Amino acid sequence: MTKIVNHWIGGKTVEGASGTYGPVTDPATGAVTTNVAFATVDEVDAAVAAAKDAYATWGRSSLAKRSTILFKFRALLDANRDAIAELITAEHGKVHSDALGEVARGLEIVELACGITVQLKGELSTEVASRVDVSSIRQPLGVVAGITPFNFPAMVPMWMFPIAIACGNTFVLKPSEKDPSAAMKLAELLSEAGLPDGVFNVVHGDKVAVDRLLEHPDVKAVSFVGSTPIARYIHTTASANGKRVQALGGAKNHMLVLPDADLDAAADAAVSAAYGSAGERCMAISAVVAVGAIGDELVEKIRERAEKIKIGPGNDPTSEMGPLITKVHRDKVASYVTGAAAEGSEVVLDGSGFTVEGFEDGHWIGISLLDKVPTSAKAYQDEIFGPVLTVLRVDTYEEGLALINASPFGNGTAIFTRDGGAARRFQLEVEAGMVGVNVPIPVPVGYHSFGGWKDSLFGDHHIYGNDGTHFYTRGKVVTTRWPDPADGPSGVDLGFPRNH
Repeated sequence: MTKIVNHWIGGKTVEGASGTYGPVTDPATGAVTTNVAFATVDEVDAAVAAAKDAYATWGRSSLAKRSTILFKFRALLDANRDAIAELITAEHGKVHSDALGEVARGLEIVELACGITVQLKGELSTEVASRVDVSSIRQPLGVVAGITPFNFPAMVPMWMFPIAIACGNTFVLKPSEKDPSAAMKLAELLSEAGLPDGVFNVVHGDKVAVDRLLEHPDVKAVSFVGSTPIARYIHTTASANGKRVQALGGAKNHMLVLPDADLDAAADAAVSAAYGSAGERCMAISAVVAVGAIGDELVEKIRERAEKIKIGPGNDPTSEMGPLITKVHRDKVASYVTGAAAEGSEVVLDGSGFTVEGFEDGHWIGISLLDKVPTSAKAYQDEIFGPVLTVLRVDTYEEGLALINASPFGNGTAIFTRDGGAARRFQLEVEAGMVGVNVPIPVPVGYHSFGGWKDSLFGDHHIYGNDGTHFYTRGKVVTTRWPDPADGPSGVDLGFPRNH
């Protein structure tokens, strides 16, 4: 019998009422394993109403209570790592080790939220005038929403809701309809940790659910991670409805390799960053920029390593890369490879026809490596979101930097070199929000914020870290003057000396 995933509203599972369901497939077999209920406008409204009701008490709850619950959630999350990873593998397709890594990075933000008391401290200035003090405090917004992508169904929601609820907000999550079960498991664990009903809610669906969250008058802020076109739409629509927005978009991350670099280390980094999680991540390296005469040797080293990657079902412990999320996406990724030669690229490895014996109906694609790619090629211009690595050749550092900065995306980038001066210059001159020096995937730790530049970010705030706390709170400044007790009405003696 096919599994049904319903909504989580007001602290319990709520059966979908629309009669509309979306299929969830096992990417390794292509079989539909789950149907997920798609929410109506009324069901989204019910989730927001539950969150609004819960905010009346949660927003005034003590920091100690919030921290206690989050510490319990952290322990439950740690104990259920494998169970969550298995859900991710079953619906997304990534190998178990990748799924465990995703849970670990989400756990990092939960730990940050457990210590939110420090970040929510205000400021105080005394005696700014005679008997006048000024204090600054931060308060929660109310009901906030998160709209998250398929590629990290546990981690990206945990980039949002732990900080949001730690700050005193209540949360409505609309996860990807392609792999919804991890979000439901997180909801169950939050409830088990003692989170009051309605503080965290999950509604599934498509554009109907998204648009209702963007226009609902009781939703004060929206967080989003996904493609650039949708990020732009989320930002424009939610902003027009008076909401605070952080919308993280797509990427085309470059890795600049200078002639003095350790080419073995650079090749190892390129392979792991391009093909890990089948390339379905916004921080994947998808373009290597080889400077000078090292291009041929670097490409050969990448090819040697890439050919050894074992592709298979994510639940097979020997697999190093799994399938893509859907057949449609698999076919789209393959089209960039099959059309590459016609656009002037040299196809070093072609994985477009790859399949796995015994799993022929799965969404398989092999490793692809394209060399001498022109900047006019679609394989370079588009965010492919699959295991396709492009290599571009330039003669100088300056030419490589200009190529990277000409990209409309500015999410992450990296430089590989032994020259500290060149690395320092690069980190200052490159136009990207996250920079790695001999680090291929420079995802910041939880207490630093994640976010790009240009078409990779819409809104003023990056996600998690200090930016996350600021996004989910708003500042208030209080100016106070109290009369001195010694100046009280005559006849009232409070025991204060009259000294002026």
